[in-house]
Amino acid sequence: MSDIKFLDTITDVSKIVTPIDSALRFPEVLEVLFEKYKAPIEVFCQLVKESASSGEVLSRIRRADRDADERMALLKMYRRCVSPVLDTEATKKIKKVSTESLIEIYGMTFKPIGKLKEQFGDLSPEARFALAALIGEYDTRGQSGYELTGLFFDWFEEHFRDLFTIEGPRGAGRDIELSTIYPEFKSAFPCDFVVRRAADNEVVAIGFARYDSTRGGAQSDDRTGGNSNKVEKAKAFDKVTPTKLKMIFLSDGPGLMHGDTWKEACELDGDWDGRVRVITLKLAAKRITADWLNG
Repeated sequence: MSDIKFLDTITDVSKIVTPIDSALRFPEVLEVLFEKYKAPIEVFCQLVKESASSGEVLSRIRRADRDADERMALLKMYRRCVSPVLDTEATKKIKKVSTESLIEIYGMTFKPIGKLKEQFGDLSPEARFALAALIGEYDTRGQSGYELTGLFFDWFEEHFRDLFTIEGPRGAGRDIELSTIYPEFKSAFPCDFVVRRAADNEVVAIGFARYDSTRGGAQSDDRTGGNSNKVEKAKAFDKVTPTKLKMIFLSDGPGLMHGDTWKEACELDGDWDGRVRVITLKLAAKRITADWLNG
């Protein structure tokens, strides 16, 4: 079978998956989260005590002069304790989205201030630990992906020293828009990394890195459709502005083994006459070669 459809030759997917463990276990995580959130919890209790309405609590949380990290912690608490339907992204945009508009739209869902005062007037140590655990539940989300990207960058830089360079954020950071590489490309197309040939600085590949601890159902549908769409957009651009661009999908983690996700990876791998390759960290040395990048 041609290497173009390499993933179809894999009989045991578990052997090519990289387990990356970046999460603290219970109960160790409790102490870490409590230390992180104990001060904001105290501030939240004080705001409840001093405010005349639940809307006023939100307004005081979203003040522009409040420290951004503290504000984010307080907004997490507000969503958990006062109104779970509040959109997280909207509440963060203190300049674009007014508190008045949030109160107008979601105010009927706010827990009454009287109830909040009763519950937070004398919050027990156990309740404080529980609240810290709740609001910090997803604090490590994305860490495995950052670690995967870092490991791939390390491998790439060692393996292709003086031949190719790789650029992009190793951790949280702004994606690289394809339009910054090809000015003719006008729509949004964020990439996780870009590979250039060292000799002439020409872009030879763009890449996307994702680590799935577990994935299924709607999450899998979102991911598979998104990846296919990226390839189709690149193909369409290439017809207008010919390139030698390759596409690397670094997809790893136990979630890769889920039926729909693995099926899509196999269909995507080898697309565009072999210009698309789906790899895991363990497959990098076999699949990402100088001949393919220069081809």
